[in-house]
Amino acid sequence: MPDARFFVTAPGVSLADIVELTGAVLDGGRPDQLVETTAPLVHADGRSVAFLSDRKYRADLAATRAGAIFISARDLEAAPADSARLITPTPHAAWAQIARRLHQARMLPNQPRGSNIRLEDDVVIGPGVVVGDDVSIGAGTRIGANTVIGPGVQIGRGCDIGPNVTLGFCLMGDRVRIGPSTVIGEAGFGVTGDAGGLIDIPQLGRVILQDDVSIGANSCIDRGAWDDTVIGEGSKIDNLVQVGHNCRLGRHVILAGHTGLSGSVTIGDGAQLGGRAGVTDHHTIGRGARIAAASMVINDIPDGETWGGQPARPMRRFLRETVWLAKQASKKQGGGDD
Repeated sequence: MPDARFFVTAPGVSLADIVELTGAVLDGGRPDQLVETTAPLVHADGRSVAFLSDRKYRADLAATRAGAIFISARDLEAAPADSARLITPTPHAAWAQIARRLHQARMLPNQPRGSNIRLEDDVVIGPGVVVGDDVSIGAGTRIGANTVIGPGVQIGRGCDIGPNVTLGFCLMGDRVRIGPSTVIGEAGFGVTGDAGGLIDIPQLGRVILQDDVSIGANSCIDRGAWDDTVIGEGSKIDNLVQVGHNCRLGRHVILAGHTGLSGSVTIGDGAQLGGRAGVTDHHTIGRGARIAAASMVINDIPDGETWGGQPARPMRRFLRETVWLAKQASKKQGGGDD
């Protein structure tokens, strides 16, 4: 179930209503069976509706405890017999429709200060700050002018939040520093589609910032699609950095300016990424690994290795190839016209 500090969950919907809303065909289950929440296959229980849209997750399908599953006809035989099957050519889009129906993000109040705000001693709040309901701010924290803090956000002690920051769907430890105009908890980039066009996938997770994290100006840390986006203790993120949904950074990770992480990237403790490095989705960078500036990572990187290039590969290989190419170019130029 999405965190109630950030999302309001509506009463359950019946499988009959789901069929009417999505056009899916019900196979198994009872039309009056209620679905109370949405979840991925690995997190779903008997109250949940999940989906399968990518066959690489068939193992998760076999193990799921979901009460209902959106699934295409081609994958029907792999679905658990004790789950209701909702057959549709666009399982992810149908699931997104129900997720939007069941889970709504809590909204900011119509006034600058919400209700049930908990402030410890020596909190400094600058002019123009907007604070939502049920926010908690720890002792000695400073909030810069015109910052917006969404409902349910928890901020630790001794934090320094710059001006024009937006915080939402976020739990923050102590001594966290956030630079001006940074956005924490924005919806991650998730898109699917059906016959009606493209659909934004609801992003129902959170952002966890552990103690002593530092984030520079104009950076964006997206909340998880379902799981949390986590920035580990003592990690340092430069200006103009993008961290996609479901990313998990270990302790004392460094991301230099203009680094971009796609969704579901995992980075081990002490890893370092140079400026303008990019990592494609669902990859793992090992503990203590180093990525050269302007590299593009499209593979997992083992612990302790240094990689560079586009695409990134082990640094010695990258340097040998660069030297070889330079020599070939020099030979060509020195040979004159043929």
